[in-house]
Order: sequence, then C-alpha cells, then structure tokens
Amino acid sequence: MKRLFSAVTAVTFAATAFVGSAVAEEVAGKLVLYTSQPNKDAQQTVDAFTAKHPGVEVEWVRDGTTKIMAKLRAEFAAGAPKPDLLLIADIVTMEGLKQEGRLMAHPGADVSAYDAGIMDQDKTYFSTKLITTGIVYNTAAPFKPTSYKDLLKPEAEGKIAMPSPLTSGAATIHMATLTSNPQLTWDFYEGLASQGANPKGGNGGTYKAVAGGEKLFGFVVDFLPIRNKLKGAPVEFVFPSEGVSAVTEPVAILKTAQNPAAAKAFVDFLLSPEGQQLAADQGYLAAHPAITPPEGFPSRDQIKLMDFDAAKALKDDKSNKMKFTDIFGG
Repeated sequence: MKRLFSAVTAVTFAATAFVGSAVAEEVAGKLVLYTSQPNKDAQQTVDAFTAKHPGVEVEWVRDGTTKIMAKLRAEFAAGAPKPDLLLIADIVTMEGLKQEGRLMAHPGADVSAYDAGIMDQDKTYFSTKLITTGIVYNTAAPFKPTSYKDLLKPEAEGKIAMPSPLTSGAATIHMATLTSNPQLTWDFYEGLASQGANPKGGNGGTYKAVAGGEKLFGFVVDFLPIRNKLKGAPVEFVFPSEGVSAVTEPVAILKTAQNPAAAKAFVDFLLSPEGQQLAADQGYLAAHPAITPPEGFPSRDQIKLMDFDAAKALKDDKSNKMKFTDIFGG
C-alpha cells in the first residue's frame, strides 16, 4: 500500500461548521494518551480538547517516540496496553502498527480537506501537522543553498552537520525520502560522506552546530531555525527546490482502546480547523492546507513536499540503515 506526500495546494474552509462523528455526541470518562509532543504542546492540546469535552479526563504520558514505543511494546508483550491513542512523530511507526493489526479504524473522521498523501486511506492513522526537514545555513556561509546538491559544492566541504537516522526519526524519514528521489538517490548521501559530513545525534545538536558557527550548513527540522531566526539567531532555513521531507505527527486509536468514543473525539478535534489552528499557534505548519503558516514560514504554495511511501520505508528500514552505516561508518 503506497503513501505519497505531494505538493500541498491551498483550499478554503467549507462554510458549514465542522461536525465529526464523535464530536456530535457527548463523550466522557478516562482517556489515556501516549505522545511524543513536547510537554508544553501536549498540555495545551489536552487542555483545548477537554475545554470542548469537559466530561473527559485525559491522562497523558510523554516521551520520545522511540521510548514511547518501547514502553508500548512491553505492554503489548504483557498483554496489557494502556493507551487509548497515540500521537507520535512519524507515519512509518504507525504503518508498522497498522500492519500488525494494532490500530482501530475511524471511518467517520473528516479528512476531505486534506492532501490524500498524508492520510492513511483506511483511516487508521491521521497526520496532524507537517514538520519538514530542509537545509539550515549560517548567515556567515559563503553561499545560500537552494538545492540539496549545492551542499556538494567545494565551498561546503567540511562544513556540513546532519542528524543521524540511527538516532532521529525525522532524519530516518529524510534519508528514506531523499534516497528514493530520482534526482538524488544514495549517490547524494555518498557525496555528503565525501564532503566530510559526520551524522550524529538529533536535530537539536545539528541546529546548535550551525547556529554557533561550528558548521555552516545542515539538515534540520524547520521550526528550530525559523523560530530562532525571529529571536535574532544567525540562521536561515531553505525549502530546497527538490522539495522537503516531513514527519506528520500522526494520531491513531489502538484496537485495545478502553474509551474509543473519547478517542475518536480527540482525533476529530485534532483534525478540525480549531485543532489545526492550535498547531499553527504552537509554531508548526498545520496539516490542513487552509491554515495560515506561522510567522517565518513561506505561504503553503511555496512549500513542496517530496513523494514518500511509508510502507516501502518500513520494509526498507533495516537495509537503509545498514547502507547508511556502510557509507558513514558506525
């Protein structure tokens, strides 16, 4: 089953008010959420949801996606998964859970306004925002890159930082996306290795290396340089001509959910214009194409999403990481 990200075009909201299948009914009881959102964002999301559904008590657990999944796997093994729903970093993880039969479909979820490529066609997981990865550069860099291939210029040699897909989920998605692009392929990553790039750690470390001038170019998630530039950091973020990769912070309901009605209401809230505006207010690019991007982002029609096949990325994950290690070393 193929999942494609495509260039997102702007649309207008429907004149009628949003009414999801679960939102139309009263929901109550305890709802358990496992999420990789930052603590502040998670609390704001939960607060906004419970303001609409005061009868629901949300218990949430926050950690990185890798640790959240390790916890959930242990619960699966013990036969006692606790969460009703997951709100985590990437659709490859969700695709894996879907293939294992762990997810509950929500046929009534309204995804009509969204780009089809970022939603599961069987409605078992739903993208809630677009956290893209492109090029960050220090304003002291000798040139402004506009294409990924610009980083293979002699002036960039020894000056490139990048997160490792062995550590970062966003870097894993970025690697799978770029190497599947016929304009780039694995040749691009081999070129980066020849440039002396040494992938390590996550996006935060890459951003700090470029912002601090230790390196002048890098790959990083969009909001780090865009937000910090507004605070005076000497960085710029580029959406390259080939496009960007994206993690989409998907939400999904587990088949073992104890409160599926409240879980569906939570999904419906995240997909509603109100929920999508909350994502934008938190400084992220909303998945809904009619939501105005936050300050510092270009208009949506200027952002091209590269094609991405989640099922293929899941299938190729081990071989991709082995090839990556062969190119850059362990």
